Amino acid sequence: MYSDLKNKQMLITGSSSGIGLETAKLAAKFGANIGIHGLEDEPAGLLKELTDLGAGKVQYYKANLKNVSECKTLVESFASDFGGVDVLINNAGGLGGRAPIGEMTEEFYAHVTDLNCKSMIFVTNFAIPFLKKSTYGGSVVSTGSNAGRSGGGPGASLYGATKAFVADAQRTFVKELTADGIRFNIVAPGFIDTSFHADKSAELINKIASNIPMKRPAKPSEVAPSFLFFASNAASGYLTGALLDVNGGMEFTP
Repeated sequence: MYSDLKNKQMLITGSSSGIGLETAKLAAKFGANIGIHGLEDEPAGLLKELTDLGAGKVQYYKANLKNVSECKTLVESFASDFGGVDVLINNAGGLGGRAPIGEMTEEFYAHVTDLNCKSMIFVTNFAIPFLKKSTYGGSVVSTGSNAGRSGGGPGASLYGATKAFVADAQRTFVKELTADGIRFNIVAPGFIDTSFHADKSAELINKIASNIPMKRPAKPSEVAPSFLFFASNAASGYLTGALLDVNGGMEFTP
């Protein structure tokens, strides 16, 4: 189904681990050319692994996307190295910590909003000129969250709010850029077994899982196909402005 991703130029932010890495591995199997991004140095053997899986060209980029200048450098470096941008997957971001209202600082607010909002806005912003030139029609897929509608857990109000921001902003991008052939969609994971939940006890993890109809967290590899679904014109060419919940039936408050 995703064979049309072969030779497409795909930049995936936040892809050195977790959901982003699993998405890159799956895209590699379909022959995409992939830009991997992380905050730290390149993980040993990563590019070879992706090449062995079937990726065309693969390159690693280190950047702190809380800084606008590094967002610009990342996108422009990728476009220069790969000859353009066909698919942008905005997966960089994270919880950023916990701070209950009444204990929040301006520094914490800036940290979480920069991590999840500024990074998505400015990476997308700098990618637009290249996406407009895509022969295939550009596709932007961003990571939302179940928390974008239900609110975050205790101390994570900002995280939930930033994910609601991501979804709402992209609905406006649809109005602005559909005429230019660019699609914007959101994958909203629920409870996924990644380092995101490293601050939770085993007891709390089991309690959360017990309230999910499927009774378990998802593996990152179970989320990755949803990103490729939106990236592929063959699979989702008439979908834009959509949000896909990947949460095992996890409930949220409307």
